Amino acid sequence: MPIDFTLPPEIARTCSDLREFIRDEVIPIEADRANWDAHENIRLDVLDGLREKARARGLWAPQMPKDRGGMELPMTGWAAFYEEANYSIFGPCAVNCAAPDDGNMNVLNKVGTEAQKEKWLQPIIDGKVRSAFVMTEPHPGSGSDPTMMLTTAEKKGGKYVINGHKWFITGAEEAAHFIIIARTSDDKRNGLSAFAFHRDDPGWEIIRRIEIMGPEEHGGHCELKFDGLEIPEENLLMNEGDGLRLTQIRLGPARLTHCMRWLGLAKRCMEIAAAYTAERESFGVKLADRESVQIAMGKVAHGIHIGRLLVMHAAWKLDQGDLARKEVSMAKNHVADTLHLAADTALQLQGAKGYSKDTIVEWVYRYCRQGRLVDGASEVHQMVMNRFYQKEGLDYWKWGVCPGARPAARCWARAPPFPARRRRGGC
Repeated sequence: MPIDFTLPPEIARTCSDLREFIRDEVIPIEADRANWDAHENIRLDVLDGLREKARARGLWAPQMPKDRGGMELPMTGWAAFYEEANYSIFGPCAVNCAAPDDGNMNVLNKVGTEAQKEKWLQPIIDGKVRSAFVMTEPHPGSGSDPTMMLTTAEKKGGKYVINGHKWFITGAEEAAHFIIIARTSDDKRNGLSAFAFHRDDPGWEIIRRIEIMGPEEHGGHCELKFDGLEIPEENLLMNEGDGLRLTQIRLGPARLTHCMRWLGLAKRCMEIAAAYTAERESFGVKLADRESVQIAMGKVAHGIHIGRLLVMHAAWKLDQGDLARKEVSMAKNHVADTLHLAADTALQLQGAKGYSKDTIVEWVYRYCRQGRLVDGASEVHQMVMNRFYQKEGLDYWKWGVCPGARPAARCWARAPPFPARRRRGGC
């Protein structure tokens, strides 16, 4: 199936509905700081009302199956939908596609048994509980390299007993459902396993909510200690030894959904900057008419467009069943940098107003610095890209070929350079 960057009519209509919902319902909530909590996110009581409106509009859980209350969009549909949702900083929460719930829903839907989906997944889809993914550890434990994991899960009878130390666990303070990765053997590839547990289970505690540079997700970023948490065997996700596989299943799409949302924020920053520079004058000239401003804005527009193409290509490959590892890494690196560029440019062009809290640009500026760290630091993704290049050489950039098509090289070899002749047989 050839890649097509046009949206199917039904997804285009859905995105149009979402754009209207974000502008009419969510942006006004965002504009009133009384609706914000102490950690610069939307107050949960206010969020509940927005979520009811989103459900009524059919704009709910775009990544989940219809028979579980979701919209069942393809990954390419997610790309367009998530971008529209994060035009507001509160949009993804309002339509239930915010991290970390988004990634947890996706992996539970893919690997959970029917009983596990009913118990652990459905309440997250319904918006009744929040969730967290428990993997990162303090030094010398696992970070970008999960094989360094020190937290253990020892099987005793029909239970696994968890002991260890985790930190920077997003959403932990508000979460009820957790997925934890722990070591069950010393096997390098098959030594980790994944489990589900509930916040009321004894044998673990939140030591602290870690203060961070930017605004926070609901539940913050927490440090956790495990001291004899007992998890029934039925809460093992996949099979014993499949923890690394589950992590890969979760994190690939999760990295890409971050990019989808970040593109929405980048576009919002650009619009705020465009509105300001169109009105503000300096030395008798509107800022928007100055060449330096036009160059800066053009650079951001260029970066956003490249980011959208990278994201859509990776999403398309995932829809085809490809792991799209290098494509996700390329998108992750580029879009993280582009969001930072968009926020920095918008802040600079607004001057003191950009540095103030009169717009959300300073919020995005503080928030976006995590983009080059979360779900794999930029350097790790650059290493991934290089690894693929070392393996593939020039094939790193090869085009796909439609089934039954003649090889492109043959087509071009037969076509004279002038006048141009319609190419036949290729993709």
